[in-house]
Amino acid sequence: QVQLVESGGGLVQGGGSLRLSCAASGTAFPINVMGWYRQAPGKQRELVATITSGGSTNSADAVKGRFTISRDNAKNTVYLQMNSLKPEDTAVYYCYADRIRGWTKDDYWGQGTQVTVSS
Repeated sequence: QVQLVESGGGLVQGGGSLRLSCAASGTAFPINVMGWYRQAPGKQRELVATITSGGSTNSADAVKGRFTISRDNAKNTVYLQMNSLKPEDTAVYYCYADRIRGWTKDDYWGQGTQVTVSS
């Protein structure tokens, strides 16, 4: 019942910046962790960054110092500010969220937004 809607992808030159947004809706239970994963053509989906409701963050080594994840709990929205983009950052970026319901944890994924970085 949770829907995640991403926006902000596009085409950018190397060294440029993009900001991705993802809004969660449709749940009566609190959203716990939110984050971003990405998948390049022919590759497996990999973690980019995550953030807890308390603001604790984790990010992949490949994006440390370049990408910043943030969250607006009131709006149930997570952001990914991507600076100093490189061609190897080209991928479909997927929003992630989970929620605790009873004894179970449910994972949710957005539809993905394409990020293409040119040289």
